[in-house]
Amino acid sequence: MKIINSLEEITRPFKRAVVTIGNFDGVHLGHQAIFHEVIERAESIGGTSVAMTFDPHPMQVLKKNNHPPLITILEQKIELMARADLDVLICMPFTREFAAFTPREFVEDVLIRKIGMAAIVVGQDYSFGKDRAGNVGMLKTFAELFDFEFILADWIQMAKTESGRISSTKIRDLVMDGRVDMAQPLLGRYYQIRGTVTTGRNRGGKLLGFPTANIILLDELCPKTGVYAVTVESEGRQYDGVANIGYSPTFDDHIFTVEVHILDFDKNIYGSKIRVNFIRRIRDELKFSSISELSDQINKDVIAAREILGRTLHQQR
Repeated sequence: MKIINSLEEITRPFKRAVVTIGNFDGVHLGHQAIFHEVIERAESIGGTSVAMTFDPHPMQVLKKNNHPPLITILEQKIELMARADLDVLICMPFTREFAAFTPREFVEDVLIRKIGMAAIVVGQDYSFGKDRAGNVGMLKTFAELFDFEFILADWIQMAKTESGRISSTKIRDLVMDGRVDMAQPLLGRYYQIRGTVTTGRNRGGKLLGFPTANIILLDELCPKTGVYAVTVESEGRQYDGVANIGYSPTFDDHIFTVEVHILDFDKNIYGSKIRVNFIRRIRDELKFSSISELSDQINKDVIAAREILGRTLHQQR
């Protein structure tokens, strides 16, 4: 997949470009279905499959601090979209100047003249242009006017036990509520955070007997406070683990931390980047009356995590 970071990098239009456009936050199964449709259509006309996304997220520019936390940072979004086997990904810098394009200017000047669009695939709630004035009805009109193919993608529905369609909002709500196991079938993978391991308060191994990796988060969206069964990716390998998200109430620190105890692991990984996949929430974060009581509970958490990971991951193999 070729990655383009600005329109200036496009020196000539792509061959019969089949385009989709969106924020694609989470790159969930609904987004993946759209990518698949783009690729299939491009192959059928001998064209180029192209996705355009934005960095930063438009809401971060237009609403500044009043925007929802991102499910996927750009680094992970690019990795996930690359797996779809798209030909080209345009990571469009989103600025107020770019937001000022009228719907017609965006379609005619950017999509057709610059990118070479022959067809476009979008979801039913797609909007574009200044003040989001463009919608699927307007896009259909432009398709007739400028002679490109307009394809409206179907919603991807959630499982029968849930109502509605798969959406970034639904996934975000599930993660923030700690229901990471319910977010998994919507994402098509487990929710993941990324971060750099930093020196903690030297309590995990010394006081509790369970050394932890303290993480400086790169992500915006963090699961609800509590204890989770997780897997940890470090230096190309995956390990089982237990993660604690919260404020360490037993120690009255009132400092938010993300700590991971990696099972059967004794390497020094300070300063390295790790990825943590959240499999299932085990319990709320609790305040204990003593260090020994907390240590006993962590031991129970480790046992619970081993059981969850053994059962859940075994079912997927």
